[in-house]
Amino acid sequence: MLVQRLGAPSDFDPLLERVRDARVVMIGESTHGSYDYYRLREQLTRRLIAECGFSFVAVEGDWPDCDRVHRSVTAAPGGAPDPQTALEHFERWPTWMWANAEVARFCRWLRAWNLEQPEGGRAGFHGLDVYSLWESMQAIFDYLGEEDPTSLEAAQDAYRCFEPYGKRVEEYGAASRFVSARCEEEVVRLLARTREQAMSDGPDRFSAWQNAEVVAGAERYYRAMVAGGPDSWNIRDTHMQDTLDRLLQRYGPDARGIVWAHNTHVGDARATDMAADGMVNIGQLARERHGDDAVALIGFGTYRGTVIAAPRWGSPSEAMVVPPAREGSVERRLHELMPERAVLVFGGDDQPDWVTETADHRAIGVVYDPSFESWGNYVPTRLGERYDALIWCDETTALHPLAVPAVPGEMETYPAGV
Repeated sequence: MLVQRLGAPSDFDPLLERVRDARVVMIGESTHGSYDYYRLREQLTRRLIAECGFSFVAVEGDWPDCDRVHRSVTAAPGGAPDPQTALEHFERWPTWMWANAEVARFCRWLRAWNLEQPEGGRAGFHGLDVYSLWESMQAIFDYLGEEDPTSLEAAQDAYRCFEPYGKRVEEYGAASRFVSARCEEEVVRLLARTREQAMSDGPDRFSAWQNAEVVAGAERYYRAMVAGGPDSWNIRDTHMQDTLDRLLQRYGPDARGIVWAHNTHVGDARATDMAADGMVNIGQLARERHGDDAVALIGFGTYRGTVIAAPRWGSPSEAMVVPPAREGSVERRLHELMPERAVLVFGGDDQPDWVTETADHRAIGVVYDPSFESWGNYVPTRLGERYDALIWCDETTALHPLAVPAVPGEMETYPAGV
């Protein structure tokens, strides 16, 4: 194991040397609301793009919202001159995950960097998640109305199937448990029509295909969610990994991708208690599909600080105090052993016991109650198997959300809010 104190972007050199040849680099976070995570992740991502030629960033966000950001950062026709304008259109709660000053700064840098590159070599920004059923449906209508009116019927059939449930699509999931009528056939027909020509007609048709994949994934997700258990989680993470693989294919045989998502998605589920519960995640799926040598998984951890989160699902966000990590946790051990900021690169024969043994590892979602620290908010983890590297911040501060009004989202994700 290698430990490097962090102070400047150049201190990422040992980590960069480890991951520079990977096809996929996934960079996690143990909260969705820590400034330090976003800032350090940005520094590492800049170097991966500028020095190693990575092709795109794919985040735990909705495809239509992120597509507006993509158009801005690549200076595509119709894209906003300032990426913050696109980020301010993120309306689905929790908006602060991507509509924040830290992401805006990165996207401004990415646009400036891209403007110095040929159009075919510009790095993209994409969403991996499955939630945007209605927004994706509208995007399909907009595209087909202009480019492929003959396929509108399939989209209209799918829309009419969901329409009785309004925008509370979880009601569709509940109803599908008790009646035989489901929207699967309509969605499959829509998906088939958009998939047929997606790879042969440029980025707009690819985006329409991806929106159809979101509609198909959302239909499966909401049916599974009302039943509880791990199925909805697995559908969601499999959809995200499938989206990542489509992006790699779209960008070409030499494409390389960077993923931003929570540790719970990025760190290999097989090195946690998630495996015993029948859950998979994108870190595990990427290793299985592309091979361990082609995938680098990087986690984050902190001992204490402040974080942006919400006390209840759908409620306004606020800055909360993250108390010192509990006894026996990964974070307590790193607090005792490590500098204030460091990067730990795992591997080799000299790994200490605390890297290979199981210990609790903090995981804070968009919903957070610090009083649960004595029994919740942690995932049992074998650190050196879950990640290839971990970025350590002994104390973190809350990030800076943009002033964006949020609309209600879907039912709470399983497990809570990650």
